[in-house]
Amino acid sequence: MFPRNLSPKSAQQRLTVAGVLLASAALTLSLMSGTASAAPPPSDSAVPQGKGYMGVGYVQDSKDFKPDTRQLNLDTTPDANLLANPVGVDISSWQGSINWGSVRGAGIEFAWMKATEGTSYKDPTFSANYLGAYNAGVIRGAYHFARPDVSGGAAQANFFASNGGAWSRDNLTLPGVLDIEGTCYGKTPAAMQSWILDFYNTYKARTGRDVVIYTSASWWNSCTGGWTGMSARSPLWVAHWTSAGSPSIPQGFPFWTVWQYTSTGSVSGVSGNVDRDRFSGDRSRLLALANNTP
Repeated sequence: MFPRNLSPKSAQQRLTVAGVLLASAALTLSLMSGTASAAPPPSDSAVPQGKGYMGVGYVQDSKDFKPDTRQLNLDTTPDANLLANPVGVDISSWQGSINWGSVRGAGIEFAWMKATEGTSYKDPTFSANYLGAYNAGVIRGAYHFARPDVSGGAAQANFFASNGGAWSRDNLTLPGVLDIEGTCYGKTPAAMQSWILDFYNTYKARTGRDVVIYTSASWWNSCTGGWTGMSARSPLWVAHWTSAGSPSIPQGFPFWTVWQYTSTGSVSGVSGNVDRDRFSGDRSRLLALANNTP
């Protein structure tokens, strides 16, 4: 959910002065051709309208990020208990047509899919994916790609809730996700905090659910100032592409609920690379999140 065939480290090494120009040109060609394998945009460039997907901003978020080593697990041996927890994917129109029966047969238990972006864009594959996942028994939910540069948070929450982000207690529907990444959109940390809170309050009023926040440590620490105000409200879905046993999480959050651990996963039923995710608890806790139960 940026270049699906490059590691963050190798992508960063390419961002020299000349490389920034090449990266920008490559992104433009990629978006025109409908692939998701281009270099990321420069860190001061916003993703073109309608072209956002989870992880598109991960590299430019992380380019100058110096992690808090107190929050890092540097042991690269996977935790056996964690590996036993539910695994999932997140997808958008970049993945094209998906065979959800094959996805479920491959052991995928949950999936979030892009529904909306800003206040006007609707992902053209959302309806088919949302129904297909449901019929295959995949616990599914919708996500909204945030564009704080085009409107206030309340307007985007309303657009999301009206176009795929609603919720029902049916044992197969997860709460909606606010995907917030990339640049800081020219906002101060205080202004960004206000934008996120407006989105959260409006979404909760519309659906009765706490929106899940998808972000990276670098983006949250930089663009919200490591804000603690959402940790008691929203589950955290953290992007950290690593082979380490656990992710680095943003300041202001005590723990993660979902971890996007790679952008180059492979799953039967999905063509090409797909983001892979892991849930922090067992299946009973995943169902509790879906059904809003203790």
